[in-house]
Amino acid sequence: MNGNYAILAATMLAFGLYTPTAVAAQSESTADEAPYDILIAGGTVYRGKAQPFVGDVAVSGDRIVYVGPATDHPAERVIDADGLVVTPGFIDPHTHIGDALASEIPAARLVLPFLTQGVTTAFIGVDGGGSPDIAATLRADSGRDYGINFATYVGLGALRQEVVGEEDRAPTEAELGRMLALTEEAMCEGALGLSSGLFYAPQSYSSEGEVVSLARAAARHGGIYDTHIRDESSYTIGLAGAIEEALTIGREADIPVHIAHIKALGVDVHGQARAIISRIEQAQAEGQVVHADQYPWSASGTGLSAALVPRWAQDGGRQAMLDRFTDVTLLPRIRKEMAENLRRRGGPQSLLITRGPSDALGKTLADLADGNGDPVQAAIDLLKRSEAGVASFNQSETDIAAFMQRPWVVTSSDASAGHPRYYASFARKYDVYVREKHVIDLQEFIDQSTAVPAELFDLTGRGSLAEGNFADIVVFDPDSFAPAATYTEATLFSKGVQTVLVNGAIAIDEGAPTGRAAGRPLRRAAEGCARE
Repeated sequence: MNGNYAILAATMLAFGLYTPTAVAAQSESTADEAPYDILIAGGTVYRGKAQPFVGDVAVSGDRIVYVGPATDHPAERVIDADGLVVTPGFIDPHTHIGDALASEIPAARLVLPFLTQGVTTAFIGVDGGGSPDIAATLRADSGRDYGINFATYVGLGALRQEVVGEEDRAPTEAELGRMLALTEEAMCEGALGLSSGLFYAPQSYSSEGEVVSLARAAARHGGIYDTHIRDESSYTIGLAGAIEEALTIGREADIPVHIAHIKALGVDVHGQARAIISRIEQAQAEGQVVHADQYPWSASGTGLSAALVPRWAQDGGRQAMLDRFTDVTLLPRIRKEMAENLRRRGGPQSLLITRGPSDALGKTLADLADGNGDPVQAAIDLLKRSEAGVASFNQSETDIAAFMQRPWVVTSSDASAGHPRYYASFARKYDVYVREKHVIDLQEFIDQSTAVPAELFDLTGRGSLAEGNFADIVVFDPDSFAPAATYTEATLFSKGVQTVLVNGAIAIDEGAPTGRAAGRPLRRAAEGCARE
């Protein structure tokens, strides 16, 4: 063993990455053994919640078969990772890519906006949107190919729309029973748990007790309660009140709580991150399981009606809302409340149109109001034409940094059409918050994007580079990994990812997509379900 190899071996041994026996074995000839399928050689390897080292990662079939110092074991394909970072595939626990995965178009199911920034596993069905028909969503036996792995929630909104509709009322006893039965069935078909979007109609019409009942059904089968909380701002019960409601639901239903895209949204709540963190960590200290995800953008993405139109004016759905816009007895109240909602979001210049009529795209609400100086009327006029999506610039960098530095907050995208977070969230978090602002370091970024979410959501065999784990692997250039997408050009692929493996298949090779689709639907192993 030469001097350099001895130093490397001693370092690896100190970090518990392999045993002296394994070191000795690696120094022996392996020429008579079957070659690895793929050897990623000479990169800086971040295994997941462990110190990095320079070495090799080998893959055979869909599994990782070696992680350690440089090896002379033969391989069918050697990928030179010298100067590059090798990590587990990134895990995104909050996305809106269900339509892409359900598409009839194979290219859409590749989900290239994710692969090109290193995301190999994503969750769908969030914000209460997950269909109760989990078997159809996962479609493991459909013969379809997917570019990434994915899991799904059953959603409160989907349950309510199927059973109750869009009315502002409580479910009857029979309706609640039906919703509970659908939740139980979904859990037994492999749902992650129950998701809610209590900010959005018709879910905003749900009482805390209704949500507790459904969360208990998910809890009986080992599920998680994922929630877009009722108020991230000062719309109704306020940010602190909505966090308290989420914690109460978790305690009463005896279920882990995951807070989606945690933030302090709007001028009224800027600076509240520290207090929210303190409250959550108090609950954790008392034994409650609570964690969160966060996207690294100061602008959220939502519908224009969700951002500005009061919930009571949306009761009954879009047509009912449009009818109220023409009701002279209701319109003054609607306009007054829309003006207040616009104020709390930072004014008309803070809302950028990202989805809707082509002549409005890329303009702010202030731009659209130039003709008459009335941004509320501009919003109503636009909504009469069609629903619109907005990038809402509503967060402070101080709050973003405070949440990002907590060990229980993981990386997400909240990926949706029209917002650059679909194409660039993981790249932006690295480029802006690791390299530029030094809010977190590279190890924290990788752990928050791999090992920590894998642990929180019990993704067995994923999230770390370990022998026997699934070969979801990313190789990126630390000098060039960066976003290209912007708020006005939201569909540009990120730069700097050299190689992506999904279940052992190369999906990105030398920075270019290969067309390989090796992703898999992931079913959560449910507890307490009858088996035939």
